[in-house]
Amino acid sequence: MKVGEAIAEIMKREGVQMLTAYPVNHLIEFAAALDIRPIIVRQERIGLHMADAISRLTSGEKLGAFCMQHGPGTENSYGGIAQAYSESIPILVVPGGYPRRSAHIGANYNASREMRGIAKIAEPVTLPGEVANIMRRAFSALRNGRGGPAIVEVPADLWNAEIEGELDYKPVVVTKSGPDPNAVRAAAKLLADARSPVIYAGQGVHWAKAWPQLRRLAELLAIPVCTSLEGKSSFPEDHKLALGSGGVAVPKPVRHWLDKADVIFGIGCSFTETAFGVPMPKGKDKKFIHATLDPNHLNKDLYATVGLVGDAGLTLDALLAELGKTVTSPRDAARVASEIAEMRQAWLKEWMPKLTSNEAPLSPYRVIWDLLHTVDVADTIITHDAGSPRDQLSPFWVSKVPLSYIGWGKTTQLGYGLGLAMGAKLVHPDKLCINVWGDAAIGFTGMDFETAVRERIPIMSVLLNNFSMAIELAVMPISTKKFRSTDISGDYAAMARAFGGYGERVTQPADIVPAIRRGIEQTRKGVPVLLEFITAKETTISRYLPEK
Repeated sequence: MKVGEAIAEIMKREGVQMLTAYPVNHLIEFAAALDIRPIIVRQERIGLHMADAISRLTSGEKLGAFCMQHGPGTENSYGGIAQAYSESIPILVVPGGYPRRSAHIGANYNASREMRGIAKIAEPVTLPGEVANIMRRAFSALRNGRGGPAIVEVPADLWNAEIEGELDYKPVVVTKSGPDPNAVRAAAKLLADARSPVIYAGQGVHWAKAWPQLRRLAELLAIPVCTSLEGKSSFPEDHKLALGSGGVAVPKPVRHWLDKADVIFGIGCSFTETAFGVPMPKGKDKKFIHATLDPNHLNKDLYATVGLVGDAGLTLDALLAELGKTVTSPRDAARVASEIAEMRQAWLKEWMPKLTSNEAPLSPYRVIWDLLHTVDVADTIITHDAGSPRDQLSPFWVSKVPLSYIGWGKTTQLGYGLGLAMGAKLVHPDKLCINVWGDAAIGFTGMDFETAVRERIPIMSVLLNNFSMAIELAVMPISTKKFRSTDISGDYAAMARAFGGYGERVTQPADIVPAIRRGIEQTRKGVPVLLEFITAKETTISRYLPEK
């Protein structure tokens, strides 16, 4: 068996069904021979974004995989791998490498060396007989512990090298660990005795599929629940105890309850301080229970009163069992639910002029509001892009079922949402998969709308086009006034039609809903859709800072 055949065979045994790629990488042919579908993209980052979504929406059961050419292909891939690393997403990455004789000479880019800082594991194949060992280590890293990319670099002179004997490989063991029982008891007492507790749920709840346990805990103790962007949809946002999701933009109920809380229980989150996440309140009166899979997250950015290290599902199971010893029936949630509802209604009332605006150019909030009330939310998977679309969409989109919203933002690469929506559609071809992006984001990855057409991936792209980098207006006033430095332009609906998709430009409020309905119908016919909404240069977001 050749090295390339062995790698493809191992991928198949581990359940990999699709390989996103940009040639030339010999793994594409070896994988196709084993019925692993290759999906060829227009640029490397999009392939990684698609692989990211495949891993996320299967909770890691069907891992995303990506391969690329040695040299410039690996160089172009760096940003996508770095994004996956920051988001803790397990992706198998198989870059081509220079021949062994020149891999470490001069300016030749060595992925397994240069990408170690953005990968969970990075290893080159140097001997044909070591392929099974190297792949075993890679898949073990992907399937156990905190997620992250695993890189296996294959030098150009090894793809067709022969491996002696039979391929000795079986799928890796997957393990989970639970928290210290003493810490569980301490956390249970702290939560049960808290005057005003809040749950802050991260994406670890998604990876553990711990959605039922999270809901049971909230309902048992009548605790309000908010989520990180990555954790959005881990708790139904139409639930009476739901506060919403926090990022750069923060719904008022999220900010109010976090500031009011005496105990904040973070489950499946890192509590990382970032400009793109909801700021945690400070103060000696605040106690934090931090439940995380990665012990390195404990006490990293805030002091943990109690630390629970382990799988989010096992942690919640243990906590529920301990609480069940003293809390024998669900607490009355009427007062808490009433306060949440009143604050949410008041907050929405403040925003209703923008959410229902009849002005043209369109309010981006009107587009999002109409989208929310036109699609079947429970049967839709949606993701934002970086910048304004993220901050406009995330507070107002009401997620109802798990993994129906792909949130991200530890770093904020423009154009990330397109590949996520395409990967989502590959995993769930029966669902409406939407990415909401701006005219800056489409400039980074818009060419890959052609990939959606060519690969028959009927997503719906909602483009908010204000012909400007509006979020930069406040920080570039002189450049804008003197040189129009924040101006950008394009007829992107026409671009979509030129690629063979469905493209429509919308300029009037009354046309928003009919256009969305036409777009949905086109996706049902198997046609990728780009709806371009001409919007105002809106820079206001729902931003609330912690009380001092």
